Amino acid sequence: MAVTLKRICVFTGSREGNKAVYRDAAAGLGTILSEKNIGIVYGGGHVGLMGVLADAALAGGGEVIGVMPKGIMDLEVAHNGVTELRVVETMHERKAVMAELSDGFIVLPGGLGTFEEMMEVLSWLYLQFIKKPAGLLNVEGYFDPLLSFFRHAAGEGFMPESYEELFTVNGDPLRLISEMENYIPPDGPLVQRPTPT
Repeated sequence: MAVTLKRICVFTGSREGNKAVYRDAAAGLGTILSEKNIGIVYGGGHVGLMGVLADAALAGGGEVIGVMPKGIMDLEVAHNGVTELRVVETMHERKAVMAELSDGFIVLPGGLGTFEEMMEVLSWLYLQFIKKPAGLLNVEGYFDPLLSFFRHAAGEGFMPESYEELFTVNGDPLRLISEMENYIPPDGPLVQRPTPT
């Protein structure tokens, strides 16, 4: 059964990175989501790839909901042109609201904040706290080192080999969205049960 994606939460950087291709990917995703009438939920910033994504979606007439804690309103320069800007108290509340409003998650290139948000969602999927599709938009192989580390962690026995069922990876945004629409959650938890002694 296909997943209906009315809104997608997008995690991405408050910087633009060193290559134009990252900016192009953020703008392209924003445009595609607006064309597909899929709303965006994101961190609420006007700067970096966050701002590029939001501006592109808004230019196409798309819905864009920003969620930002009071404490970083000045740091991340809140986007005043979004459809709705929700101001929350904490980072934990921010992520909870973003997840609640969204039917799935896409991760674009970013830094520590993006990684932290992505890893929490992947942990929720792993523990089956949520069963929403997640995808990594692997722009020019940006996430390849991370995917290599995941394989290393699985090889060392800290993750099951089936972790790959949790999310999808693609460098093409249209294919990524299509794969997310066809997402089937793992049948049962991936968490390893303790061995009785």
